[in-house]
Amino acid sequence: MSGDLLDQFHFSGGRLQRKREFVHAINGVNLDVRKGEALCVVGESGCGKSTVARVVMGLLKPSAGEVVYRGERIDNLSDRAMLPYRRKLQMIFQNPYASLNPRKTITQALEEPLRFHFPHYSAAEVRERVAEVMDSVGVDHGWGVRYPHEFSGGQRQRISIARALILDPEFIVADEPISALDVSIQAQVLNLMMEAQERRDLTYLFITHDLAVVEHFGTRVAVMYLGTVCELAPTRRLFDSPKHPYTQALLSAIPRLQDNQPPHIKLHGEVPTPVNLPPGCVFHGRCPYANERCRREIPQLIWHDDGSQVACHGVEEGRL
Repeated sequence: MSGDLLDQFHFSGGRLQRKREFVHAINGVNLDVRKGEALCVVGESGCGKSTVARVVMGLLKPSAGEVVYRGERIDNLSDRAMLPYRRKLQMIFQNPYASLNPRKTITQALEEPLRFHFPHYSAAEVRERVAEVMDSVGVDHGWGVRYPHEFSGGQRQRISIARALILDPEFIVADEPISALDVSIQAQVLNLMMEAQERRDLTYLFITHDLAVVEHFGTRVAVMYLGTVCELAPTRRLFDSPKHPYTQALLSAIPRLQDNQPPHIKLHGEVPTPVNLPPGCVFHGRCPYANERCRREIPQLIWHDDGSQVACHGVEEGRL
């Protein structure tokens, strides 16, 4: 539901009535994450990336659709029935300071999920597991007695990664885990996540708005605009030959050192509100190639011979 409390009231027929408006955060998003890959979801702020992450993790319930993990639907499970999946699915949040309990030491924060999910572990087994994970992500053992506020942003994010790995998960959702870090620290955290993926056979759903990171980290890329997926392709293919006009505009904005790069594509107009979505393609108001069909009919993701999927009438018709 959208708007402040006073904005939700209006007069109708001489009576004060409350009008309910709903934000259409994601619409028709269909993502298939393959084992062992890093599927990156990119797009500008407000496009629905973080909503996708929270729906996948069960932090938000979808109003329609399903979340399926290894062939089992999990979005309709009770909290108790979801517990076995909590061990397999973990999340790294954008703000590590907000996601760590300020009243627990680092050791307590890492031991807590082990004691909850594996109550049969002895104290020695818990300590051994915590020490092993701390070593694997470069967390000094001396940090264990300290609290989150005593660390830098990069150190806290390492601790958050350690907490995500402590249960030995299969699938990790990373919601912009490096956006608040310095560039040098970003590289360290990315390399740490890639090493963990190789060593532990992890699968990532990686949410970001940094296309340079995607090019370095991702196996496939899903480009979102206003709650919809407009293009989905292998990373190298997407960067070499983007098909959707929005993807082309995004990639043209990446700073390059080479002189022979295509000019920056400047999009005109404003992003529509997700409270009142436009008819047809949600991008048609800013697209230089839009025609009457784009304004009337919602495009669907269509497979192409190169392994990409594109939701664009212009690409489908051969105009682009």
